[in-house]
Amino acid sequence: MTDTNQTPDKKWTIRQAILLSVVCLIVGIAGGWSIRGAQRPATTGSANTANVSAPAGNEISPASQVPSPARLKEMADAQAAPQLDKLKSDPNNPVLLTTIGNSYYDAQQYPVAVDYYQRALKARPSDAAVRTDMATAYWYMGNADLAITEFNQALMYAPNNPNTLFNRGLVKWKGKEDGAGALADWQKLLAVNPNYEGKDKVEQMMTEVKNQAAVKPGMAAN
Repeated sequence: MTDTNQTPDKKWTIRQAILLSVVCLIVGIAGGWSIRGAQRPATTGSANTANVSAPAGNEISPASQVPSPARLKEMADAQAAPQLDKLKSDPNNPVLLTTIGNSYYDAQQYPVAVDYYQRALKARPSDAAVRTDMATAYWYMGNADLAITEFNQALMYAPNNPNTLFNRGLVKWKGKEDGAGALADWQKLLAVNPNYEGKDKVEQMMTEVKNQAAVKPGMAAN
């Protein structure tokens, strides 16, 4: 998903505005987490990996210039306003609901994004892309168990979805200390998606999990 709206003062899109803060979060979880709409590792065409870089021709500004959470919320509200207006006459439209959810996700307003994703899934429960985005939001909200539950549900509809496999593996590893489970997800990801664009990153993380297992006997590394 691409955002083209600009704020009048600094001409930042929501995605540009959160790049710096997202980089910090990603570094904290092994540099491999997906951001919805960026590369997914990439979230889906509906997170997420995210090779996070500034848009061409833009330099990352000092952290002090990154909008506050309140400002990001205002930006998301403004971006979502046209869809919210349309939603009044079509309240169960899954496309509108997903688009609104995406706006709030990109602004790190995860509880709000989850609300719209839940509504979209009521209308279209088999949408694995949206469910994966919602699971990713749960992870950012600190709920690894609920994230995995939703990833599992998404994989029931799309068993080979690379983004879901990537993200579930990462949450298993970082959120549940389940290295064996993470390896299983990533091995399947590469087996069913041999041309996966984030292959090098996945292999790097698999090596890290195996190295951890070598010094932590309780973690299997097949």
